[in-house]
Amino acid sequence: MTAATRITVRGDDPYDVVVGTGVLAELPGLLGAGVRTVAVVHPAGLPELSRPVCAALEAAGYEVVSLPVPDGEDAKSVHVAAELWSAFGRYGVTRSDAVVGVGGGATTDLAGFAAATWLRGVQVVQVPTTLLAMVDAAVGGKTGINTPEGKNLVGSFHPPRGVLCDLATLTTVPRQDYVAGLAEIVKGGFIADPTILTLIEDDPAAARTPEGEHTRELIERKIQVKADVVGADLRESGLREILNYGHTLAHAIERVEDYRIRHGEAVAVGLVYAAELSHLDGRVGRDLVDRTRSILESVGLPTSYRREAWPQLRDHMRVDKKARGAVLRFVVLDGVASPARLENPSEELLEAAYQEVAR
Repeated sequence: MTAATRITVRGDDPYDVVVGTGVLAELPGLLGAGVRTVAVVHPAGLPELSRPVCAALEAAGYEVVSLPVPDGEDAKSVHVAAELWSAFGRYGVTRSDAVVGVGGGATTDLAGFAAATWLRGVQVVQVPTTLLAMVDAAVGGKTGINTPEGKNLVGSFHPPRGVLCDLATLTTVPRQDYVAGLAEIVKGGFIADPTILTLIEDDPAAARTPEGEHTRELIERKIQVKADVVGADLRESGLREILNYGHTLAHAIERVEDYRIRHGEAVAVGLVYAAELSHLDGRVGRDLVDRTRSILESVGLPTSYRREAWPQLRDHMRVDKKARGAVLRFVVLDGVASPARLENPSEELLEAAYQEVAR
């Protein structure tokens, strides 16, 4: 066990994100007073992730209920959420009890949504086990499920009681899943913390592995970026929108792929698209676009997508969560660590940027 780092997410309901290796013993301390029953939501196909969590909670004296759910995005449906609500009722989860989400971003999104909606809100502690979930999905209080019309269109803002990132679990993550999580770290570098970009550029091979020299620093820096943003703007009324950099196209790609593409891979393409928009709108030079491609490609992430998919992608953008009425909104850059908003860009600009992505 290494000494844990505690990153505080401020706001009306502040909480800590605990980061370290072998830090599972910290979990019971993240739960509030008066908790008797803890419902542990975890992927059915990965019981090895939930067993030590359940054991740590049982050793601390809690009554633990293990609730397996489908793996990946299949978990994020109203049907699965309804099954969790029924289980909460059967096992007597009360307003003073807790939900613990263990797994990747899909599981933590679902667990958070189920906790937010059961009895109008019970506390949730997130235990992310993938890179993507640690640096993005489990931090910030956004919860949600998917519908046939789009990703995360049904959801709630429900900050967790705490988040526990045990870096030891990253050694079990398949390599391509780990690499996909790097897209969110790269995003954090471009919108807020340029040191992230420098660390990756200095040693891309090390960045591709959880055993890399700078792995913990990269993770903690990206968590700090998100903590700073969501602590100031929980409900995405202003500043928090910068976290959507690259995501408008990414969510459309996920829809076209029927969620069979990794979220981080879609985000990587979306980052290139957002950089191209920034350049073609006259905000940044070609060097920022080239740097975006270079960093992403150096760690093994995609930077282009199919040319013929544009009409479908454009249709899916119309129902993106960031749209306001008929106005489509994009996060763009005026420079590294200088995000801005682009509202209602012309169709010519949107397509021209995509042609650069597709070439």
